[in-house]
Amino acid sequence: MVQLNECRTGSQDALYLEDTYLTDVHTSVTATGRDETGGKWLAVRHNLFHPQGGGQPADRGWLADCEIVPVRDAATGLVVLHPIESSGTGLDDLSEGDPVHARIDPGPRLLHAALHTAGHLVEAACRAEGWTLAGSNHFPGQSRIELTPPATGAQLADAGEREKAADRLRAFVRAAIAEDLPVTADHDGDGHRVVRIGDVHAAPCGGTHVRSLADLLQVTVSAVKLKKGRIRVSYTAAHRPLR
Repeated sequence: MVQLNECRTGSQDALYLEDTYLTDVHTSVTATGRDETGGKWLAVRHNLFHPQGGGQPADRGWLADCEIVPVRDAATGLVVLHPIESSGTGLDDLSEGDPVHARIDPGPRLLHAALHTAGHLVEAACRAEGWTLAGSNHFPGQSRIELTPPATGAQLADAGEREKAADRLRAFVRAAIAEDLPVTADHDGDGHRVVRIGDVHAAPCGGTHVRSLADLLQVTVSAVKLKKGRIRVSYTAAHRPLR
């Protein structure tokens, strides 16, 4: 937790929500503070870094030559940047107002965006089955959507029925990708960011996403399982090479 009496706060723009494909920016320090261990953190005016949250991992990134970990701070609402241990005291000489170069590793960014978008697409296919979202994880190697079935979903206890359902999900996903549905974001009347995949899916979301479904590669529904009354749909995805 941030010690508020040691924190200088400023404003911040969330560039990672505006452009998934932006990988570096020249900006300035907008806030500084120290955590409970006394370690220094910074926040930048134009924030390029997605913090872990919403089932999506944090970006890997650097501030100047210092590798950092971005974290959403509950006390200030800012995305604050902590140096990783091997980077030493790389942020100690920076103060509020100082110019700085921020950049991310594009490989993880594109993978995370592809997995998150594919997760929304798989959820859309599951909604068509009458299943209701209960949770999601978009981390590489463990991506899955968890759902609750309707009262009539008892047949999913049968492995053959689950495989038939998985085939329907796969067909839905293939058709949507073939149609190259656009992926867009806007804000509802309460100011919440809503991510849309064409007209097949819309949900509040603070994650990074691809431009359209043609950016997705190797989207695979690998398994549909039933555990403790919940359906777990596991999937994989990748991002096409940038053209």
